[in-house]
Amino acid sequence: MATSGNVDRIYEDVKRMTSGFALKPDEKLNEQAMARKLGASRTPLREALNRLVSEGFLNYKSGRGFYCRSLGAGQVLELYQAREAIECKLVELACLNASGDDLSDLSEYLKQSKTNYHENKLGTELVVIDEEFHMKIAELSNNRELLRILDNLNARVRYVRTIDLEERRVVTPGNHEDILALMIDGNIHAAVEQMRKHIVRSHEEASEAVRKAYMRIYVPDDIEERRA
Repeated sequence: MATSGNVDRIYEDVKRMTSGFALKPDEKLNEQAMARKLGASRTPLREALNRLVSEGFLNYKSGRGFYCRSLGAGQVLELYQAREAIECKLVELACLNASGDDLSDLSEYLKQSKTNYHENKLGTELVVIDEEFHMKIAELSNNRELLRILDNLNARVRYVRTIDLEERRVVTPGNHEDILALMIDGNIHAAVEQMRKHIVRSHEEASEAVRKAYMRIYVPDDIEERRA
């Protein structure tokens, strides 16, 4: 029987691979090769893979095996729409449940992290900066289930967001400051609408983000270096 610790380790390793598309979209997983690479036996690997299927990181086709998740504008747009719905509810709950001290702490956090927005950071770092603020709001909601769902959505859209932000090379704190100001004022409806505007994305923008992601996945590193 597989130990939970071993399954968790394999799960995290494969999750990182699928989140960052180290496995190409719709690519079939070679379970034997993956087991050797991860130093895992078949049973804990299968447990981890089935868990990742249930969370949307992998697909399973009966009689054919496990496949890396697809990457398309439709899927990315759905993830943004899900984020919109979840985060609007989270900011509403945060407004209702957060204390004055909680909001003061969040304001201080935003002030301290503000300089990070303007530094010439990698896309991975910019995504972390952005996600941290959203997760802090989520924590103030006191709803662990919604927090868990948001964490899953962030992980599934992170690769595309990383490429997108790397193109722009900067994340501005203005939207975050606007959301927080409305929360402090107790204007729940306006805070929700500001969060909605902050997250919403058009199909055209999603398609462009996916196009950039595909270029990063399929264009060899040496070609990208020559283009730089």
